[in-house]
Amino acid sequence: MQSELFGIENKVAVVTGGTGVLGGAIIKGLVKAGAKAAIVGRNAENANRLAEELRDGGETMVFQGDVLDEGQMGKLRNAVLDRWGKIDILINAAGGNLPGAVIPPDKTILDLDMVDMRKVLELNYMGTVIPTQQLLPVFVEQNEGIIINISSLTAQRPMTRTAGYAAAKAAVDNYTMWLAVELANKFGEGIRVNAIAPGVFLTRQNKSLLTNEDGSLTERGKTITDHTPFRRFGKPEELTGTVIWMCSDASKFVTGTIVYVDGGFHAFSGV
Repeated sequence: MQSELFGIENKVAVVTGGTGVLGGAIIKGLVKAGAKAAIVGRNAENANRLAEELRDGGETMVFQGDVLDEGQMGKLRNAVLDRWGKIDILINAAGGNLPGAVIPPDKTILDLDMVDMRKVLELNYMGTVIPTQQLLPVFVEQNEGIIINISSLTAQRPMTRTAGYAAAKAAVDNYTMWLAVELANKFGEGIRVNAIAPGVFLTRQNKSLLTNEDGSLTERGKTITDHTPFRRFGKPEELTGTVIWMCSDASKFVTGTIVYVDGGFHAFSGV
C-alpha cells in the first residue's frame, strides 16, 4: 500500500525547460522513480544528450519546441499521446531571465529595457499558461492530471535587481492558486495544480553573479547564503523528492499550494 501511495511508476510526465539545470534534475528524478518523461526544450542537442544519458535507466522522448508557441505545444500534446497514449503530469519548468530586465548596482529602474522585460514576463508567465492550456484537454478527458509550476522564492520575497523575473514568478504563484480552484470547481478533484518555489540554486544563468572564477562566493552570493539557515545554495537533485511527492497519491488532498524548497530562506526574517 505504501509503495502505491508514493509510486509514480509508468506515469507519463511532460517537462518543459527540460534542458535547464533544474528541469534536467527533475526529469532524472522522475525517470529514476519509474516515470516516462518527455524532455521539452528549444535546444535539441542538449535534450538528446539528456535522453541518451537516461537511455539505460528509463524511457524518454525529446520534443524540440517553444513554450510560447501554441501550435508547437499542441503538437507536443499529440506527439506524447501518439507515443504513450496518455499524459499524467505536466511540469512547467521553462523560464529564465535577461540582462535588460535586471537592475545592476550602478543603474536604477529607469534603465530597465522594456523589450527584455516583456520577454521575461512572457517566458516565465505565458510560458506556463500556454503549455497548460494546450495539455489541459487531456487531463479533462481523463478526469485526472497533475500540474506543477516552477515558481521562485523571489515571487514572495523579492530580491534586489531581479525586477522582471520576480514579477513574473509572482504571477505564476497567483495563476497556480487561481487555476487549482478553477479546475476543482469545474472538473472535480482529479486535476491538481501546485507549485514549487526553489531557493537559490547555482545555474548557468546565475553562476557568474554568485561565484567568482575561483569558486568563492561573490558579495551577492554571500548575502544569500548568510540569509539561508542551511548556509548554502540548493543542489538540483534536492527538488526531486518534492516533485515525486506532488506527482503521487501521497499528495492527493493538496492543490493550490506553493511549496518552498529553499533551505529555510523564506522563513528567516534575518534576525
